[in-house]
Amino acid sequence: QILLVDSGGDAVQAGGSLKLSCDADGITYRHYCWGWFRQAPGKEREVVAIRYNAGANIAYADFVKGRFTIAQDSAKTTLYLQMNELRPEDTAMYYCAAKRCRIGTTEPPLAPSEYNSWGQGTQVTVSS
Repeated sequence: QILLVDSGGDAVQAGGSLKLSCDADGITYRHYCWGWFRQAPGKEREVVAIRYNAGANIAYADFVKGRFTIAQDSAKTTLYLQMNELRPEDTAMYYCAAKRCRIGTTEPPLAPSEYNSWGQGTQVTVSS
């Protein structure tokens, strides 16, 4: 396991934007798959976006395509989730997650159970 610290959550109005961050010092990013997940009250944790294959591939949940962007900074020390056009249904606790991945992985690990390192979560609340 690695220590992940996510931040950036806030309360915004519908149509607004937020940028979440996830810091994980002291690791080689290219050896990991990285994901953002979210969990709303009373619902299961669900995948939002995955960055895998040493960052060469990205996968998004259908409900965020065109609105959210997963990225890493040039030094590859921080993972981001840029969220635009936020909707009330995006309200949830957002978590970054990581797992060791073979370079050349062709399928994104989408299930939360596949990840063994998690951030503490950051709350996003979108009002209408």
